Amino acid sequence: MGAQPARPLTSTAASSSLGLVYAGMCVQVLISAGTYLAGKRAMTELPPLTVVLWRFILSGAVFVLLLGLTPGPKLPPRHEWKRVLGLGLLAGPVNQAFFFYGLSKSSAAHAALFYSLTPLGVYLLSLARGHERASLRAVGGIATAFAGVVVLLLGRGLADASGSLMGDLLILGAVVAWVGYTTEGKPFVAAHGTIRATAWSMVAATLMMLLMAPFMARPAEVMAASNAAKGSIVYLGLLTSVVAYLIWYYALSKVPASKVAIFSNLQPPTTAVAAWLLLGESLHWEIAVGGVLVLAGVRLTQTAHVRPPPSAPVPPEAERQAA
Repeated sequence: MGAQPARPLTSTAASSSLGLVYAGMCVQVLISAGTYLAGKRAMTELPPLTVVLWRFILSGAVFVLLLGLTPGPKLPPRHEWKRVLGLGLLAGPVNQAFFFYGLSKSSAAHAALFYSLTPLGVYLLSLARGHERASLRAVGGIATAFAGVVVLLLGRGLADASGSLMGDLLILGAVVAWVGYTTEGKPFVAAHGTIRATAWSMVAATLMMLLMAPFMARPAEVMAASNAAKGSIVYLGLLTSVVAYLIWYYALSKVPASKVAIFSNLQPPTTAVAAWLLLGESLHWEIAVGGVLVLAGVRLTQTAHVRPPPSAPVPPEAERQAA
């Protein structure tokens, strides 16, 4: 009899936790949708790698402060240094350098289309790593959301958007790095918590990016840039690299990686609506149809059973943490 009241309490707690995850991911989508615009704006006045470097200098300083204020270990365990450096490499020099340099040579529409492949990449890698089990519903949801992105971007002139092959290849490389960062970060955040996992990987990324400071910092050019360009860097450094990354890893600590990654496909329709509200761009039928398909795909993926297989081994670091 005493066990009966615990069941609805657990269900309520689980629903509340999922509600917080989805609310957080909606905020993450809004921030990420502005990343394309902020990045493009900053790069009208500054080189791509200069923008990336100052973005990480800002975010790295904030994460060092967060680590200092967070109870517990300030440095990762010695056995985790290799993984921290790997995640930092994926998040910093590879993902962001490739993305911004590619974005400077390609179009935002091409970048959005390539990033809509993130859920599929995360799902396939999660299957290969044994983090999730196969699900036709998850595949159907990912395919539906991707189709919605294609319809939406075709309506916004994707076929006519200019972009070099090199730029597109660099953006595709950034997507591959983000898929790896998301999938490999899942067990890492489970073992060490959202703040420490995000902060350790992002501080590692900052230290790697600082290697190019003598060549790409250009403080005089940054100070001489317009307030809009400097504000864009602040947006990228504080909102995208701190708030959005923390939300991303928090969501990974609560739900399977594929269910987090599918939210990436909400960015193009969100950007289209923002352009309508803020820039006066017109809304076409493709935006409505594409948006509905994306929402349906996200919903379908969220209802799929993609939890880890029962035979999946528990990572050693998780056992140590539980002890």
